[in-house]
Amino acid sequence: MHAVKHQLDFEKPILELQRKLDDLKSHPEVHPLQVNFEAELAGIEGKIAETRRAIYMNLTAWQRVQIARHPKRPFTLDYLERAFSDFQELHGDRLYADDRAMVGGFARLDQRKVMVLGTQKGRDTKENIRRNFGSAHPEGYRKALRLMRLANKFGLPIITLIDTAGAYPGIGAEERHIAEAIAVNLREMMVLAVPVIAVVIGEGGSGGALGIGVADRVLILENAYYSVISPEGCAAILWKERSAAAKAAEALRITAQHLLELGLADEIVPEPMGGAHHDPAAMAATLKDHLARNLEALLAIPAEERLRLRYAKYRAQGHFAEKKPPGLQPEPLPPG
Repeated sequence: MHAVKHQLDFEKPILELQRKLDDLKSHPEVHPLQVNFEAELAGIEGKIAETRRAIYMNLTAWQRVQIARHPKRPFTLDYLERAFSDFQELHGDRLYADDRAMVGGFARLDQRKVMVLGTQKGRDTKENIRRNFGSAHPEGYRKALRLMRLANKFGLPIITLIDTAGAYPGIGAEERHIAEAIAVNLREMMVLAVPVIAVVIGEGGSGGALGIGVADRVLILENAYYSVISPEGCAAILWKERSAAAKAAEALRITAQHLLELGLADEIVPEPMGGAHHDPAAMAATLKDHLARNLEALLAIPAEERLRLRYAKYRAQGHFAEKKPPGLQPEPLPPG
């Protein structure tokens, strides 16, 4: 199993048992001779497995948010390396600058040529500054739109990977019209003739996520979340204290299972126990399988019908207190 540091608070019981196991393995001579050494090792290993199952099978919404933000969690470029091949990054929006918080380019999914783009965070302070902590400026969304239009021109399916706390809310972003850039993306993605698949791989923060999230199929990783506001921001508004973030996370209904039930996500991509960061290679392989299956299903639908279904999908969302308008229920895709 992939070794992981940065243990989360709720993982402390697992860490304590693991330390006890490591201590026993490292210094067996300090334990009484009458103790059955192998049996004690097996007992602790069994207890670790049992504790892991008890914790990870009963995660709260806030705990899933913490996993989604884990600093060792695979990012967009990690999936581009492991789940795709022949990635050729393209740069710049041809208007202002190249936003390093948004990456994208040509790639292959198995033998299918695709356009892949997504938000990218950094692993350390230097890289986070370069990537702006995964929060794109207007030029990032305009670069994404340029690449999507290019894909549409050449008939290439589009795959987007979403992992951002939100679009950058600074003065410069406002001066260069961040809201307009996102709004144009929403409009233009609705009419792309090629198949579009969006995947929330970590954080799905409000308009920053939506700017590359309008798709025929929206997938979400098991421990990712998608929300109009962060739990901390919601807690500060409703309860006047950020410490109520756990309560806010539950109220917002932002986990993968909630989103599937609400019809805002189409499919949950399972993660290794404990989160994608525990086994990035296995996570990438699982995501690749889900992407390939959904892409083949979408390619089997004529473009005109795909556009109709995409429109119906989004027009049907949000009708929870009222009856849905007739004829707007999206029809299920044929089996992959």
